[in-house]
Amino acid sequence: MSKVAEQTINSFLSFKLDRETFGVNVNKVIEILEVPHITKIPKSPAFMRGVINLRGTVLPVVDARLKFGLKEIADSVNTCIIVFNIQVAKEQVMVGALVDAVQEVFDMDESQLMPPPSIGGKFRTDFIRGMARNEDDFVMMLDVDKIFASEEIINLQQEVEAVKA
Repeated sequence: MSKVAEQTINSFLSFKLDRETFGVNVNKVIEILEVPHITKIPKSPAFMRGVINLRGTVLPVVDARLKFGLKEIADSVNTCIIVFNIQVAKEQVMVGALVDAVQEVFDMDESQLMPPPSIGGKFRTDFIRGMARNEDDFVMMLDVDKIFASEEIINLQQEVEAVKA
C-alpha cells in the first residue's frame, strides 16, 4: 500500500511593487479598492499613508513601496489598495496596503514553495513565506501578518479604537 502525499492547494493574489511581483494568500484578502482620498495622520511614519473611511470603519493604509524600502512614486491608474485581515496578538485587524498594481489570482500547491533566500543576519526575511516560480521570474510569497502587524500600525489601530469608544 503506497501513501500518496496530500496536496495542499491554495489560492494566491499577486501584485506588483516596482518591477517585483509579490504574492499573498487570498484567505487574508478582504477586498481590493480604487484609491480614494487618504487622510494623512500627523507624525506618523513615512510608510503610513494615512486612513480612509471604509463603509464607516477607519482603515489604516500603508504604502507598501515605502514599507519595503522602495522609492515613493505618484499614484497611477493601476494603483490600488488591498485590504487585508491580519492577526495582531489575538485579534483580527483590517489594514490597507497601497500597491502599484494587482495582477492575478493563481492556485499553487504549497509543496512548490521554495524556501526564502538566506541573506544573512543583517536583513530580515522572516516575512517571506517562500518563493514561487512564475515562468522565468520569481514571486515572493509574503506573510502579511508579519509585515503589517508592526508596532506603528498596532498603535494607530489602538488610537482609532479609542476615538470610536
